[in-house]
Parts: sequence; C-alpha cells; structure tokens
Amino acid sequence: MQMNEPQIWTLIGVFTAFMLGSLTLLIRQNDRMITSLRGELSARFEGLDEKFEAKFESMDARFESMDAKFEAKFDAMDAKMAGMDARLDARLGTIDRRLEDLDKEVANLATRFWGSR
Repeated sequence: MQMNEPQIWTLIGVFTAFMLGSLTLLIRQNDRMITSLRGELSARFEGLDEKFEAKFESMDARFESMDAKFEAKFDAMDAKMAGMDARLDARLGTIDRRLEDLDKEVANLATRFWGSR
C-alpha cells in the first residue's frame, strides 16, 4: 500500500484521534486522582494539626499547674526560711547579750583580783 491512498490517511487520522483521546482521558483521570489525594492529605494534616494543638494545650495546662505548685512550694520554703532566720537572729542576739554580760563580769573580776582595768 502506498501513502497516497485514502484508507491509509483515514487509519492515520483514526489512530491519531484515538491516541489524543486516550491521552486526554489519562490526563483527566490523573488530575482527578491528584485532586482527590490533595483533599485527603489536607484533611489528614488538618486532623493532625488539631491533635497536636490539643496535646500542646494539655501540656501547657500541665506546665502551668506544675509552675503554680512549684511557686507555692517555693513561697512556703521562703516563709520557713524567713521564720528560721528570725529565730536564728533572736538566738544570736541572746548569745551576744550573754557574751557582753560575761565580758563585763570577767572585767569586774579582773579589776577586783588584780586591780587592773
């Protein structure tokens, strides 16, 4: 057969139309599949985002409650330390007064026995 016969050109045209139609269907199918996958992935990522937000919020709440507990404990320890500091100051003041009294008594004894000042 030669290329100038109408049947050959008809077959070439039918083959070209078939190939272009198949290519068009394939491209449209791939486009639909990609759009569907994009929607699925977006939904999954949104779900994960919501889960992470919920987890982070619960962790923030836990840390805030722990922070409040630590603050309360530190405040209680500060109050205890302030009380202990006050008692220690009172005791040291008492010891200081007693040492001053003892120093006066020793000076009086030294003056009485040795006549020195």
